[in-house]
Amino acid sequence: MVASVRPQRALPPAQPALPEVPGVRHYWVVAHGLELHVAEAGDPTSPPLLLLHGWPQHWYEWRKLVPELGERFRLVMPDLAGFGWSEVPAHGYEKETLAGDILALLDRLGLESDVGLVGHDWGGWIGFLLCLRAPERFRGYLALNITHPWQRFELRKLPAFARFWYQLAVAAPHVGAAVIRDGRLVRRLLVRDLHHRDALTSGDLDAYLDVLAVPERARASSLLYRTFLARELWPIVRGRYRDARLELPVTLLFGTGDGFIATDLLGGFERNAPRMRLELVPDSGHFIAEEKPELVAAHVGRLFGG
Repeated sequence: MVASVRPQRALPPAQPALPEVPGVRHYWVVAHGLELHVAEAGDPTSPPLLLLHGWPQHWYEWRKLVPELGERFRLVMPDLAGFGWSEVPAHGYEKETLAGDILALLDRLGLESDVGLVGHDWGGWIGFLLCLRAPERFRGYLALNITHPWQRFELRKLPAFARFWYQLAVAAPHVGAAVIRDGRLVRRLLVRDLHHRDALTSGDLDAYLDVLAVPERARASSLLYRTFLARELWPIVRGRYRDARLELPVTLLFGTGDGFIATDLLGGFERNAPRMRLELVPDSGHFIAEEKPELVAAHVGRLFGG
């Protein structure tokens, strides 16, 4: 085990227990000045596959992919800063900063190249930023139910942005953290798009909601969205990444039942990402890794072999 990597340890009293998933081991890594929790599965000598979760989830989002992919890949499933069992910083929730956390984590783990990358939701957005910042480190990218960075402001897209209404509630100072801790809105957001109602059991929901009931982690979620709405959204739609070019092979796999991100926001990437292709999945909602794990695993195989 490399320097700065600590094996599983006692959790703080207020922190829920780690969910148990067969074949998954846990450790903590000091990277970018933060102690990040990493769940890992598979043979450490197998090709590495980095999986980045979205909100309101954590590493447990990938549990159904462990038996699908663990025999072929070293699955590295970190909790983003402030989420799951990673350290909760007081600030630093800009997505470029979170991407820097992940690059520092890869440095600590000695994963400098040939890393397969999968990201969902905010982890999906961070995945795009990683590919733009350090393309030499990744073999390709599978993005799940997230839009791309090459957005342009158009009046016809305004109805699509109206779907972000919940972000205003979550981002509100004081109120947002209270809403998250209460759990009712988060539970509703998790289940409303499911085409397969058994994709999330009551135990799965508790695994997410129990963590978000911890005050500091509820505050972290609120800061994630507040930072986005206050400092990141407008520069993005004004063209922050307009000239950024991505040459890696990318598949954007998107469940069209997504109630958060409209398909109107998925086009317009062709000039910037010539090797990216979009595949729409009609029988899935936003949480596609939990609704369609076999499909996600199949796309991992197409992109990265293993």
